[in-house]
Amino acid sequence: MKIKVDAESIEVSIPKTLEGDKEEVDFVRNGKVSFYDSSKGFGFIIDTENQEKYFCHVSGLNDDIAENDKVTFELEKGMKGMNAVRVTLVK
Repeated sequence: MKIKVDAESIEVSIPKTLEGDKEEVDFVRNGKVSFYDSSKGFGFIIDTENQEKYFCHVSGLNDDIAENDKVTFELEKGMKGMNAVRVTLVK
């Protein structure tokens, strides 16, 4: 059986967030560098909001970082999970 659908009745939109009608999405996250090996060019950042640990690579850094630095970053899907990219020092 086929159902005839009127094309004008189809609604396309961006889904609402889980917090109701509030559509504010925070792409830039705050974190702290828990480990960084400058000789190998990688490390890990802990998100201050949810305490998740994210991998970061030297190619995703905007500034030079070191352990215990406070940073802002964005998340991007990598081969093995989410990676911190566009990492910038908080001054």
